[in-house]
Amino acid sequence: MKRCILMVLDSVGVGALPDASAYGDEGSDTLGNIARYLGGLALPSLEALGLGCLHPVEGVACPEQPSGCYGKMAEASAGKDSIVGHWELAGLITERPFPTYPDGFPRDLIAEFAGRIGRGVLGNKVASGTEIIQELGAEHLGTGSPIVYTSADSVFQVAAHEEVIPIEELYRICRVARELLRGEHGVARVIARPFVGEPGHFTRTERRKDFGLEPPADTVLDAAYRAGLPTVAVGKVGDLFAHRSLTEDVKTSGNLDSLRQLLQCVRSTPRGLIFGNLVDFDMLYGHRNDVEGFAQALVEFDTFLPSLLEEIGPEDVLFISADHGCDPTTASTDHSREYVPVLCFGKGLREGVDVGVRRTFADLGATAAELLGLGFRGAGTSFADRILL
Repeated sequence: MKRCILMVLDSVGVGALPDASAYGDEGSDTLGNIARYLGGLALPSLEALGLGCLHPVEGVACPEQPSGCYGKMAEASAGKDSIVGHWELAGLITERPFPTYPDGFPRDLIAEFAGRIGRGVLGNKVASGTEIIQELGAEHLGTGSPIVYTSADSVFQVAAHEEVIPIEELYRICRVARELLRGEHGVARVIARPFVGEPGHFTRTERRKDFGLEPPADTVLDAAYRAGLPTVAVGKVGDLFAHRSLTEDVKTSGNLDSLRQLLQCVRSTPRGLIFGNLVDFDMLYGHRNDVEGFAQALVEFDTFLPSLLEEIGPEDVLFISADHGCDPTTASTDHSREYVPVLCFGKGLREGVDVGVRRTFADLGATAAELLGLGFRGAGTSFADRILL
């Protein structure tokens, strides 16, 4: 094959993993629970590929002859963060979870951070990003001190009003935090969270930026890059891989923009690896327990899908998967420890093949690598022989 396209539907999990109870996620089933909650989903494009064959989804049938190959994958890594999920999809298993801070970050660490940036720090606690700017935004306007907060994930988030701390200064502050947060305190991501507005009416802007740890070992992106193939990241993928081994890093402003940009990349990049992410499922709907919004985003993707399938040539393979769950029907607003779907489509592939329940997301990275003629397999086992004609 000349080209592999990997599309990650961020948070679209398909049922709790056997160890979900250890993460507080027993009973989570992002896609299945959304469908049950709403009395069914109409996703004809995904249905045709075989979505209803890999997991029960009310309203989505299993066709007699799906046009794609299908299965689901278990997470072998410790954790349920986006960076962990994407690294594993690309072939790298994370053996130890990244540190989290349910009581806020250590005082000496925050003091060192404040000293390095030359400003005070507000917050330093677990909080909702939309709520903490309403709580501390006015004080931030008066002091110029950035708002630091975290969540159940391994993140160090820095919020600042764009008229108080200009965006490039906020990014610099986050780079300082990224340099500081290594080793024992090596959180998965430092995230810049700019906002605008007046007290009582603050809103976050689309100029969020993630500063992730570099993967500690090779991924399929590294292997493809070293082989001289184009490696294109769309959406937040570049941030999650610390922008390493990319020939193009396309920034986007949400699902619809990501889909438009992805289609453009497919039309302009005839070979190599294109790796995209649709973040709105997670950021706008999963974490806010917005079932209807999540469902509508699924319908929007399903409506777009035929346009993408039309661009898939005889030497292309499209993979559709996810990085974890984030079930909006449960009381939790955090990621959920779930299986993820894998759908494969290509004119050089068999139709209707069940690739089974894979032991790790890394099998997808190994499969993409084999299809591209790369020697890399990472931590996965390729299922290319099962899907190729």
